[in-house]
Amino acid sequence: MGCCCDDDEQLLQPLNPSEIQNSDQIPPSASSTAVVHGGEAVISPMNSHFSALICHDTLRAILEKLALPDLARAACVSRIWNFVASDRELQTKAFKDPWKIKDVIGDPSSGSFWRDNSLSKFAISHRIVRGDSVASLAVKYSVHVMGIKRLNNMMSDHGIYSRDRLLIPISNPDCLINGTCYIELDIYAKREVAVLYLDGGPDPKLTTMLNRLTSERSKKRVIDSLRRSMQVDGETAQYYFAVSDGDPRSAFSQFSEDLRWEREAGLT
Repeated sequence: MGCCCDDDEQLLQPLNPSEIQNSDQIPPSASSTAVVHGGEAVISPMNSHFSALICHDTLRAILEKLALPDLARAACVSRIWNFVASDRELQTKAFKDPWKIKDVIGDPSSGSFWRDNSLSKFAISHRIVRGDSVASLAVKYSVHVMGIKRLNNMMSDHGIYSRDRLLIPISNPDCLINGTCYIELDIYAKREVAVLYLDGGPDPKLTTMLNRLTSERSKKRVIDSLRRSMQVDGETAQYYFAVSDGDPRSAFSQFSEDLRWEREAGLT
C-alpha cells in the first residue's frame, strides 16, 4: 500500500476517475453529505468524499481503528485514503494490536505483507542442535509435524540436517504478547514471516544474509519490470539498471535516449 501521488490536489481525486460521472450529473449533496440511513448521516467508504473524510487527521483517527485487512481495503477507496492508510506507523499498529505485540522490526520486500496478520503470518525461530528432529520439535512446541514441514518447505524429515534453523508454527498466540517480531524472508520457507525469537534476537550473520537475499530479490523484481517495460532481454535491462545506480526511472530514461539516438542515426 504505497503513496499514489505527491500533492494534495491529486489526493482528492478518486483512484478510478473513469468510473465517476461528470460532476454536473451528480446531485449537489452527493459530494458533501454522508449516506443517509434511518434518517441519520453515516460515514462509510462508499461515501469517501464526505467533508470529514478528506481531512488527514480525522481520516487517520478513523482508519487506525480498522483491522489490517480492512485497512488494506480502505487504501483502495481513493488517493487520500491510500495516502493515509499506507502510513507505516498505521500499518504496524494494525499489525501488532490484535496479538499485543511490543514491536515489529524490519521492512518487508513487498507491500502485500501488510494485507494480513493472521496467526500463520508469524513463526518461532528454532536454532537446530544435535538430537533435534521434526517429531521432537513438534512435541516441544505442541504443533503438527506436517505444519513444521509445510512452513519450512520440507519434503522429508531429512531436510533438517542441512539447515541452521527451522521456523515453527505458532499454536498459542499468547507467546506473542509483549514480544518483538522480526520481518524476515526465510531462504528455505521462501516466504516473508514475522519471526519471534524466544532466546533473544536474530543471529547477526543470519540477519546479514537475509538482508542480502531480500535486497537481491527486490533488485530482480525491478529488473524484470524494466525488461517488460523496455521490451528487451534481461542482460540489457540489468545493464541500464547498473549504469543508473539502481534508479529504475533513470534507467528507463537512459534507455529511451539511446533508442532515440539510434533511430535518428538510422541504426534501427
